[in-house]
Amino acid sequence: MGLQAFHPAVSRWFAAELGEPSAPQRDGWPAILRGEHALIAAPTGSGKTLAAFLCAIDSLVKEGLESALPDETRVLYISPLKALGNDIEKNLAAPLLGVARELATMGLPCVPIRTFVRSGDTSARERSQAQKRPPHIVVTTPESLYLLLTSESGRRMLRTVRTVIIDEIHAFFSDRRGAHLALSIERLAALTQRPLQRIGLSATQRPIEEVARFLLGSESTPCVVVDHGHRRDLRLLLELPRSPLEAVMAHEVWDEIYDRLAELISAHRTTLVFVNTRRLAERVSKHLADRLGADLVTAHHGSLSREHRHRAEARLKAGELRVLVATASLELGIDIGSVELVCQIGSTRSIASLLQRIGRSGHRLGATPKGRLFALTRDQLVECAALVRAVGKGHLDEIKLRDWPLDIL
Repeated sequence: MGLQAFHPAVSRWFAAELGEPSAPQRDGWPAILRGEHALIAAPTGSGKTLAAFLCAIDSLVKEGLESALPDETRVLYISPLKALGNDIEKNLAAPLLGVARELATMGLPCVPIRTFVRSGDTSARERSQAQKRPPHIVVTTPESLYLLLTSESGRRMLRTVRTVIIDEIHAFFSDRRGAHLALSIERLAALTQRPLQRIGLSATQRPIEEVARFLLGSESTPCVVVDHGHRRDLRLLLELPRSPLEAVMAHEVWDEIYDRLAELISAHRTTLVFVNTRRLAERVSKHLADRLGADLVTAHHGSLSREHRHRAEARLKAGELRVLVATASLELGIDIGSVELVCQIGSTRSIASLLQRIGRSGHRLGATPKGRLFALTRDQLVECAALVRAVGKGHLDEIKLRDWPLDIL
């Protein structure tokens, strides 16, 4: 399906800004516009999230042109990370603004569509405003959804939801957090005034049939699966220090790692360095700052304040930072501007995590992600070599659903 199914203001904005739809968008739109449940699997940077959101925006625009949009929440977007939620809210501003301009150009009235991020970072004042005048699109996390479902004001807001979008659904599939979210979705479905449309999105999900079952929950209606796989052309190399790797990384070998990182960063406009712990994020950012300058390097992880994290993301997007050292806080789907290179320090322990992290570079259609994987010990060297080989062969981890987590219930 092409853009002809959308309101002219929506299709004109899309064509002017993005050109032709990607395959996941083209194949996902028919089911979503028909109101069916849908699961879209496609590589990072292929426009999955916009595939879901454009249908929601189109529906709100068409309804708002027929009669004034009521102050009701229609779309609930759930992300595994607070940073991803904030990023989506910012990126929603562009299509909403663009569609509003197209409506004005066509001589049609403006349809004001309001969005709201509800997470642990949201202030009491912002929460109060949303309760008084519910937004049309709510962006949230599983934990904040649970809190909304436990309050009377939150339940009033959620009662009118028609579509729930679960992004990076693979991140919820196999642990108790996912079981907790599944329970919240069932509570939401019991609360809403009409049947709830469920849309799942991810670049790394296997087996996809089981993920579809997880998305549907107690729903008996089938789910349309749009599977464009996870494979994407990328340039991934394994980096080794000059000194032999031992069972534990020696201090002088760390210096070799920092020097090589600084060399790679200097050869690229923007670099994202992933580490596996918050402590290591601080340590690596300090050593890189010593080599490159404190104003060009900063860290990003969950223990830092909301203001610091947002400022770091904005500075990287604006080209003010050369390198951002992050934990999993920036792993999933976040658009942090034009990142040229991703360096992963240590083994990710999973193919999906490596693909997600390397996919932060070249995060747009037609671009080629570029990554370097640094092994830190002899054991990690074996793991890292296996990861590079698996990525090259197009393999993906099989995620297993946790059965009967009665403690969550």
